[in-house]
Parts: sequence; structure tokens; C-alpha cells
Amino acid sequence: MTEQFLKQLRFGLSVLVLLLVACQADGGEGTAVSANPPLETDDGIIVYEELVVGYSQIGAESEWRTANTASIKEAAERLGVELIFSDGQQKQENQIKAIRTFIAQQVDVIGVSPVVETGWDSVFQEAKDAGIPIILVDRRADVSEELYASYLGSDFVQEGRDAAQVMVDLLDGEGNIVELVGTVGSAPAIDRYLGFREIIQEYPDIHIIASAPGDFTRAKGEEVMGDFLRQYGDEIDAVYAHNDDMAIGAIRAIEAYGLQPGVDIKIVSIDAIRDAFLAMIDGKLNATIECNPLLGPQFLDLALKVVNGESVPKWLPSAESVYYPEDAQEILSSRKY
Repeated sequence: MTEQFLKQLRFGLSVLVLLLVACQADGGEGTAVSANPPLETDDGIIVYEELVVGYSQIGAESEWRTANTASIKEAAERLGVELIFSDGQQKQENQIKAIRTFIAQQVDVIGVSPVVETGWDSVFQEAKDAGIPIILVDRRADVSEELYASYLGSDFVQEGRDAAQVMVDLLDGEGNIVELVGTVGSAPAIDRYLGFREIIQEYPDIHIIASAPGDFTRAKGEEVMGDFLRQYGDEIDAVYAHNDDMAIGAIRAIEAYGLQPGVDIKIVSIDAIRDAFLAMIDGKLNATIECNPLLGPQFLDLALKVVNGESVPKWLPSAESVYYPEDAQEILSSRKY
């Protein structure tokens, strides 16, 4: 079905609605119509209620991701957007399959949070050939800018820098750090790794003595931290976790080892979920760097603009903060995730 045919069809439907309204105004016996205005005008402009969005989510690996999914679904329901949602269960092949399904369903726009950065060129090109724009949400993909409309999400490199600067202050410029890395090949894991080192390399008395993937999950974070403790024990001064869930797993491992998290071993992580604030209140986490998951309203606003042909930036960064234990109790009540 060509774009020109669709425009003609939309124009015809709009004219039909106007004729029905006129018929009622004249006292005729036409079919009753809604008092609401047409969903689409004769110039082809789409509104939220007309928008069909396919969304390929990574999965539900953390509280952050759960909040991110809820934000997208809640915003779609509130705005009347038809959302076709797919959970990739941490597998790229599932996400690629979902995107191809969205293309076959002729959705208006596709949103995707890529589980890893590479391997998207072919399916993104298929969407482009079908005339369906792609918006990257939360995570980037290593593809040509021509293959996606915009990226909505955080500056992961800056998050890594912020975590490093906090760590430098906590260690007073010297000490041994172990690192819990996110999903291998994912944008936040790559960038938080690089940003952290960009700052740490300026401090010759601070050493990253071990680094291993914890897959952004509590269970894996606890497992890897346990391995670090068995290998390095009291040599460890601090933990840098790429997300709060892994940090919470590390806290459990540190306690099981007989040390006091947040005191014997300093911990800095990223995301700023509610459980991180509770850990800070308990004195077990020393700081968390915010990564805002509540992107649903921004994503759908961006999707509508893209579908209607409006100019949008290639990157819409999120505004984020750094949080410390002394403020955790006061801030906790206002956290939505």
C-alpha cells in the first residue's frame, strides 16, 4: 500500500466524517458520529490516537528496566497510542524477530532498546526500506545515523565520569577498585567502563584490580563479587558497579564475607533506583548516579513528531543527578522507581 494511496484514503475518510456531521446538522437520518474531531486531518497529520508503535524492549533484567517498561506502557495508555510491545528476554535474536514482525504489521514507528550495540544494520535497513522510522531508547546501536531517526537516552560516558569522581573523593585519591560490568557489548557497559577510566587514569594511586561482567542483575553481581572477595579479600577498597542491582548483589556478597559494605568497602553505582536509596539509608551504599528510566512520555512525543515529519535532534539526552546517603531519606519519598 503506497504512501500516496494512504493519504488519499485518509482524506476520503475525513470527508466522509464531515458529510455525516453535516447530515446530522440538517436533521437527516445519517449514522451517529463522535463529537470528538477526526483523528487525522485531510493534510495527513497524525495524532496520538492514530499512532501505532512497535516497541522492542530488552527484557526485565533490573528494577530500572521494569520502571522503563511501565513508563512506556502507562504513557501509551494515557495518550491513546496503540502500543505493540515485545520483551526480548535479553536476546538480540528475539529483538530482531520482533522488529521484523513490526515491519510486517506496518506500524508507524519502531522503538527499540538494543541489548547490544552491534548487529543491527540489516534489520534497521529493512525498516528504512519499508518507510518505518526507528527511535533508539535508552541504548545506542552501532549503525549509520541514516538508519535511525533519533536516540533518546542518557550520556553513559558522563555517568561513568561522575561515578569515578565520586570514587576518587571516597578513596581520597588512593585504593584498589573492583568493577562489576554490565551486559557485555551493551552501550551502557561500554560507555560507563570508558567514562570511569577517563577520570581514574589521572590518579596513579588508584588501581582497578579486577573487572568482570555481572549482566546488570543482582544474582550475577553477588556471584562475581563473591569471586572477587575470594581472590582479593582485604585488598579490595571499593566497588564500582555499572548499575544498582549489581551493587545490591555485591552488598550481599560483602556481608556474607564478613565485611561491612559502605564502610570496609566503598560502593558507587549507577541508576538511582529506590532500593539504592534504601541501601544508602542503611549505610551500605556510598553514592548512586542517576539514569532516568521514565522515558515513556518523551519517547511517544518524539515518535509523534518523527511520524509527522517534524525535525528532531539525533540525540535527546536526559538530565541526571548524583545522590548521596545524607539526602537519601528526604528524596526517597519522591522517587517513582
